[in-house]
Amino acid sequence: MNIDRITKTIESFAPLDLQEAYDNAGLICGNSEWECTGVLCSLDVTLDVVQEAVAKNCNIIVAHHPILFTGLKNLTGNNHVDQVIIAAIKADIALYAAHTNLDNVLMGVNGKIAQKLNLENTSILLPRSGVLRRLTTFAPIDKAELVRQALFSAGAGHVGNYSDCSFNSDGTGTFKAAPGAHPYVGEIGQQHHEKETKIEIIFPTYLEQSIMKALLENHPYEEVAYDIIKMENKHYGIGSGVIGNLSKALPEKDFLQLVKEVFKIQVIKHTALVNKPIQKVAVCGGAGSFLIPTAARRGADIFITSDIKYHEFFGAEGKMVIADIGHYESEQYTVELLHDLLVEKFPTFAVLKTEHNTNPVQYFV
Repeated sequence: MNIDRITKTIESFAPLDLQEAYDNAGLICGNSEWECTGVLCSLDVTLDVVQEAVAKNCNIIVAHHPILFTGLKNLTGNNHVDQVIIAAIKADIALYAAHTNLDNVLMGVNGKIAQKLNLENTSILLPRSGVLRRLTTFAPIDKAELVRQALFSAGAGHVGNYSDCSFNSDGTGTFKAAPGAHPYVGEIGQQHHEKETKIEIIFPTYLEQSIMKALLENHPYEEVAYDIIKMENKHYGIGSGVIGNLSKALPEKDFLQLVKEVFKIQVIKHTALVNKPIQKVAVCGGAGSFLIPTAARRGADIFITSDIKYHEFFGAEGKMVIADIGHYESEQYTVELLHDLLVEKFPTFAVLKTEHNTNPVQYFV
């Protein structure tokens, strides 16, 4: 099995097109055509993790955080990034990162946090707009179902919890085949009138290549007429953060104690308690301060994230609790997420979780 199968499995769950503009998710070093000997999942790539991969005969490390965010001008080994890259290249170990693309899907990093807290009725906290496209095409009435089913199979037509969604209307199409054409119906040089079905269907932009492949391979016409229109509708399965509810409200201190136990942490930085039960919970793994206004607007009783700056804590404004549990701590279960995703697809293959805690932050208690 090639490394390419590992990376494509992750990208089918969290497409690279969903990463933020500043990010560097994907294959960072190594060759996708290498035969894979084993996978090691980690939150970060450190020298210890590279050495662990060598010892365990894993030639790809799948991490959440990219070891490289910007281009390298030299490789001298003078810093930890250089040292990791050099060690990986010397050992023929591929490095792969699933970062903000994994943050931006409902069942990704934040969905995993919500699962650990047993949140119910979860949804994206800040859904993303501009991700959807509408395809309009025209097919002979007797071939419309074939075209529709091909588009559905390629991933088009999903609206919330519904699949196979499309709108169809019948009309008459006209065309005249020029010399050299090979028309499906009609004669060269004569205008033809054909009863057609207009098919309208939506899809996420990252599926455009497969959607177009399905359309062109299954449509009977030599020249397929179609339009693709960008939509500003929000995609409620893609975006930042997750919000959900506890099955039963808990007192604030009881819930904070639960968070400490679930995330195995010694201390939680938080705003003043507001003396009301916690039931609606918003979460964002990693640096999520940009979501404070959204969490408040969505009526969250508490927002759990990390990397909050001093002045950003004032954003709670007495309406909710903001809890900073630490960057590593908030994302630690991403290793489990990546591991389980790959094990489900490759149950007999060597997919391992690192034994190293890669948190660079320590606490003196």
